[in-house]
Amino acid sequence: MSAVQARSRLREEVRTLAPGYFAFVMAGGIVSIGLHLRGFHLASAALLIVSAIGYATLAVLSVWRFLAFRDEVRADLADSGRAFGFFTFVAGSNVLGVRLMMDGWHSTAAVLLAGAAATWLVLGYVVPWTAVLGTAERPVLAKANGTWFVWVVASESVAIAAATLQPVYRELDRLLAAVAVFTWGVGLFLYAAAGIFVAARMLQYPLRPTDLTAPYWVSMGACSITVVAGSRIVEMDDAPMVDATRGLIAGLAVVIWAFATWLIPPLVAAGWWRHRVHRVPLDYDSSLWSIVFPLGMYAVAGMYLGRADDLPLVGAIGAAELWVAVAAWVVVFAAMLHRMWVRLTRPVDERDRR
Repeated sequence: MSAVQARSRLREEVRTLAPGYFAFVMAGGIVSIGLHLRGFHLASAALLIVSAIGYATLAVLSVWRFLAFRDEVRADLADSGRAFGFFTFVAGSNVLGVRLMMDGWHSTAAVLLAGAAATWLVLGYVVPWTAVLGTAERPVLAKANGTWFVWVVASESVAIAAATLQPVYRELDRLLAAVAVFTWGVGLFLYAAAGIFVAARMLQYPLRPTDLTAPYWVSMGACSITVVAGSRIVEMDDAPMVDATRGLIAGLAVVIWAFATWLIPPLVAAGWWRHRVHRVPLDYDSSLWSIVFPLGMYAVAGMYLGRADDLPLVGAIGAAELWVAVAAWVVVFAAMLHRMWVRLTRPVDERDRR
């Protein structure tokens, strides 16, 4: 392969880069956290390294895409089926930051939180306008899908990062407590809104097998990360915002965990209906990380909730389910490497959006 062909191929990959590709970092980061909590430090460190490399690579490619392919970026922001994928940068930053904190990288985690929180605030107003309210495409509801729940995941990831940093930055404990409770509450209401919109889309428009894509698993992952965020807030040191909501959040965390558990069988059944009954090929694309992340987050949610609310059964379920998430990560990572190899060896002019 010549240097010109290599550059052309790389530019095409950057041009078509999916906005939600930071789900790769989210998936690896949360599985790494789960392994660390269970004492498998070597495996956890390996996934941390892979996730950190992926984060740095995707950050560089995303900046390149923003500068060189602004028309494509604007098109993604105006597409209600893809725009909410930009929130994976927020969640990926915070999940990675929380994992780094476990190894003492407090300053790095604080920088990641600051950048992620600012991005969450900006995207929280920009994306709903460009993709939902301001777009000329109608009806917008026809393209509502599981990616809309990523906004919830991003909100709750800010809450988790703030709660985790509170013991380190004692001079900011009240501010971090306020940020944690605020973003947790916002995420809770965003889940209700996203759930209504996605449910309305499923009821009003024909649901084809090709429509039940992997991001629908984020509906369960959003519940699970809400549980983790709630558990972390319950364990926070005393602060006015925490003291006022600790009991409420502790109770709601249990209820939301139950709903997340209830969602798993329908999601598995939907996958069976899509791939086994209707024979939709199960090929790799970046959205598959939207299955791995919820599996990992559900496991971590069980472990944190079991500890915070003294629920050993919930903790045991989370610890057992972690191995499902590990297996899913290994399979999807192998599929990603295979797809990368195929892309490197195919003609340059073959183009498809991931």
